[in-house]
Amino acid sequence: MHKRMVKKMNWNSIKFDWNRARAFFVAVEEGSLSAAARALNMNQSTLGRQVSALEKELSVSLFERVGRGFEITPSGLELYEHVKAMGEAANRLSLTASGRSQSIEGSVSISATNTMSAYILPSLISKLSQKEPGIQIELVSTNEVSDLRKREADIAIRNVEPTHPELFFKKLRKTNAYLYATPGYLNKIGQIRKISDLKNADFIGFTSNHKYIEGLKTIGVDLTSKNFHILSDDHIFHWEMVKHGAGIGVMLEEVATKEKSVRKVLEKLPPLKVDNWLVAHSELKKNRRIRIVFDFLVEALG
Repeated sequence: MHKRMVKKMNWNSIKFDWNRARAFFVAVEEGSLSAAARALNMNQSTLGRQVSALEKELSVSLFERVGRGFEITPSGLELYEHVKAMGEAANRLSLTASGRSQSIEGSVSISATNTMSAYILPSLISKLSQKEPGIQIELVSTNEVSDLRKREADIAIRNVEPTHPELFFKKLRKTNAYLYATPGYLNKIGQIRKISDLKNADFIGFTSNHKYIEGLKTIGVDLTSKNFHILSDDHIFHWEMVKHGAGIGVMLEEVATKEKSVRKVLEKLPPLKVDNWLVAHSELKKNRRIRIVFDFLVEALG
């Protein structure tokens, strides 16, 4: 039997530093050296030196200065595609390795909305910390959908159903949200006896209000952009403005019932139903530490 001949790679031809390639990749992904430095938790000048060193190693100009900023060169753009593939491979390696970990001690990051992070998770994480003191919880409070494939978080609590095949998830219980206001504000605008009375009320809204307005229509509340005089994507600010009597706003029932300064607007008004999903990357199914946190949240929120 003849030994199969395999052409070996010339390892000596690979002369660039991966850390420098990563600095270049993140700079392109983040759009600037300063943003890349923040993402990598390093000094901007250090990151700039890494990119410059990579240019020398490869004998290629990756960026050119335009005004006060930088733009990627055609050569840099071509090389970016290769570095991107390397970054994705490194991420898959990290995910696979993390998925095999059987250690309980360590960090687990959870991504959740501002509302969930501020009003619902603190008591649950406190219980989890008492039960599993070796697990360190890192909370990512954001209303954006964290990309679990890029390790922006280990676990995410979302209001939309995941569709990517690399993710596994559990559907949690639906939560109800209602409209609330202070008695003082409601007295100021007169009695709200029927849904049509809400057309003349001030509402606290979000900077992207389309889904909110469409959701209100499903329960019979027909508003326009003129009803919204205060807008913010930070639901905590939104809720504080409601509590200060600035207008009518929406909040989860389990949060609002604990607040004595507000009351529900129109008791017979149907709730806005909110779907909730607990999501993680499928590679992390066998990670003992992440599975403990995932199962705990399923039980607590499911």
